[in-house]
Amino acid sequence: MTYIDYIGNVTRFAVELANAGDADELSPESRRLLTEHAVEQPKAGELTRLVALVREALRQIVDATPPDAIRTLIADYPPDLHLSDHDNTGTWHIHYAHDGLAPGQWIGQVVAASLAHVATSDPGLTLGRCAARGCRNFFVDQSRNRTRRFCGNTCASRTTVAAYRARRHGPA
Repeated sequence: MTYIDYIGNVTRFAVELANAGDADELSPESRRLLTEHAVEQPKAGELTRLVALVREALRQIVDATPPDAIRTLIADYPPDLHLSDHDNTGTWHIHYAHDGLAPGQWIGQVVAASLAHVATSDPGLTLGRCAARGCRNFFVDQSRNRTRRFCGNTCASRTTVAAYRARRHGPA
């Protein structure tokens, strides 16, 4: 696993957690990430404060405002930097939390470290907020030219259809 992959995976996890608002809504991929690191699945409501903090951190990154929420994440969930070869491939990489921690602690530590890297433009991950009316979701933009505007195809299609209908029913 490369450095950018690790930061990217955890950042996508953070975005998914913030968008879902509750650990019950995590995708199978995110649940697998927890399982791979011997972290129990969080109970409903267990991550409420952490999710709010992550959402605020993402907002601050996207809006380019001072990263106070990331500072709070780092203070409340200090990353535990160490080398890991958990897949026994002989390829060492950096981890920010030890496997097997309580869900809130593990998630807080890895997300704090990853978002700190993203906020400082290291690595080249770009975060965005969905441009669809009424959608508050964030996304990780790894498109070639970093011009993604929507969190997914549903919002993109809905916006395109609305624009088409507005043009059709506009002044003739």
